[in-house]
Amino acid sequence: MGAFRWFSLILFLGLTCGSAHAERRLALVIGNSAYKSVPRLANPANDAALVGGMFKKAGFDWIDLKTDLNATEMRKALRDFGGRARDAEVAVIYYAGHGIELDGTNYLIPTDAALETDSDVLDEAVALDRALFAVEPAKQLRLIILDACRDNPFAKTMKRTVAARAIGRGLAKVEPTSPNTMIAFAAKAGSTASDGDSRNSPFAAALVERLPTPVLICARRSASSAMVS
Repeated sequence: MGAFRWFSLILFLGLTCGSAHAERRLALVIGNSAYKSVPRLANPANDAALVGGMFKKAGFDWIDLKTDLNATEMRKALRDFGGRARDAEVAVIYYAGHGIELDGTNYLIPTDAALETDSDVLDEAVALDRALFAVEPAKQLRLIILDACRDNPFAKTMKRTVAARAIGRGLAKVEPTSPNTMIAFAAKAGSTASDGDSRNSPFAAALVERLPTPVLICARRSASSAMVS
């Protein structure tokens, strides 16, 4: 869990809290478990419910909780969230499911993806940049939390159309270019995180435990003080 850099993340979200004022805070929570081309993931749908409950307890104004989205549904969810984020101070996306890195670019994998070849990733997966684009309109804090660093079965069977093309074991490190934007990963760059043996992933369980409601409520206060990737 050290790769998550808990200390920096909590610092970023603010250890000292004042009034939450009238901030409008939105969260999109996605958990993809029921993959069609690879074995089902046990935790993501449960993780989404757990994290969605955390945002609800924190008093977020709008929470969109979705599970087992195909490519069309994921793109629509991100598009709709981006539209709502224009009127928000804080926009957060949490994603649990499979992800893949191709030539340094990270992608989130919908449940209907087959990914038989590396070129299929561009058509069948959703680029992380699309999620960054969705949170960008928020005025104060933009946060993406990725519990998507599982050992990826797609990468093991995928055929390369270009021999030199790099397919990562985990997700690549990303440095957001927009101010007050942070991406938190379940594992360090290029490595994988365990699903664990319980109902929830270790990452999701620790996230809910270590980010209490007062911290989330006061996120905006120190949004410009740190960045984690």
